[in-house]
Amino acid sequence: QVQLAEYGGGLVQPGGSLRLSCAASGSTFTVNYMGWYRQAPGKERELVAGVKDRGATNYTDSVKGRFTVTKNGPKVDLQMNALKPEDTAVYYCKAETRAGDMVIYEYWGQGTQVTVSS
Repeated sequence: QVQLAEYGGGLVQPGGSLRLSCAASGSTFTVNYMGWYRQAPGKERELVAGVKDRGATNYTDSVKGRFTVTKNGPKVDLQMNALKPEDTAVYYCKAETRAGDMVIYEYWGQGTQVTVSS
């Protein structure tokens, strides 16, 4: 089992920055992918950014150039710059155990609210 604890989030003005952190504990040796998802009211949960064990990253198009995901051992951070009101959502940390492209196990954090508003 893997437990995820998220930190950061809050209220920020448009154009501002926030940093989210997620620390994994438990059987972290089984995790080979970590990422951030978000869910806005009335919308489906979507991938924001993720990073594999060997460092390869992927981003959804709407955050490219503004957000940066980094992983250091069992911790993954999401640096969010130039925030826009449409970035407002609950952000979730996710950890996966993958075999190739197949997800064997997945774990979710409890979510943290990010609100971008003037």
